[in-house]
Amino acid sequence: MIQDYLAHLLGPWAMELNTGSVILRIALSVVLASVVGCERSSKRHSAGLRTFIIVSLASTTSAIVEVFLLGIGCMSPWITAATVIGSAMISGYSVLFSSKGQIKGLTTSAGLWACGIIGITIGIGLYTAALVSFAALLCTLSFFPTIEKYLKDKSNHFEVHLELNSKSDLRYFTTTIRRLGMRIDDIELNPAYINSGLSVYSVSFTISSQELKKYKKHSEIIEALRSLDYISYIEEMG
Repeated sequence: MIQDYLAHLLGPWAMELNTGSVILRIALSVVLASVVGCERSSKRHSAGLRTFIIVSLASTTSAIVEVFLLGIGCMSPWITAATVIGSAMISGYSVLFSSKGQIKGLTTSAGLWACGIIGITIGIGLYTAALVSFAALLCTLSFFPTIEKYLKDKSNHFEVHLELNSKSDLRYFTTTIRRLGMRIDDIELNPAYINSGLSVYSVSFTISSQELKKYKKHSEIIEALRSLDYISYIEEMG
């Protein structure tokens, strides 16, 4: 039988299913989920503190119930499996599409699902694995965005949401892009703006100019394009 390091330090009661261990597991689940939820709420994401706590609490409780059922000889692994599926469904519904056609909430969705799995791990009594997973999840959410932003800004490929004053301006835009040393990989008309009076597109670029690759960031390129008279609005997607 595999023994959890932290449970071993706390004593036999922490490894068994009793009132004290149940309180510990639920409390730990709520505390860890609230830390992740606060991190998401601070960045104004739709799934915040309460959502993360509820998902983690439900997962922990289901795991505790399953451990109890297994202890009395009821061989039914369906409760934890159902919780994992439920967490995945909740995570899936947290993915939203903005009016500009961008996918929003993927990180929060994955965070919810991961928080549910951590809750199940706590409920089973694997405290060490849960804390290590929690630390990895929190570091990923808190510190990796800076690295991710740096890598994306150094990429030769990026996509923008583009709003032109009229459809005829697309020709001028493509000419400007070529002169800047970039290649247009794809242009897709956004049908949501058909009756708005604007011509709205999703445009994918590849930076082909060696000068741009060395010295220009995506934000600087977009800022230069924003100064063109026929562009009503432009921003990087993703």
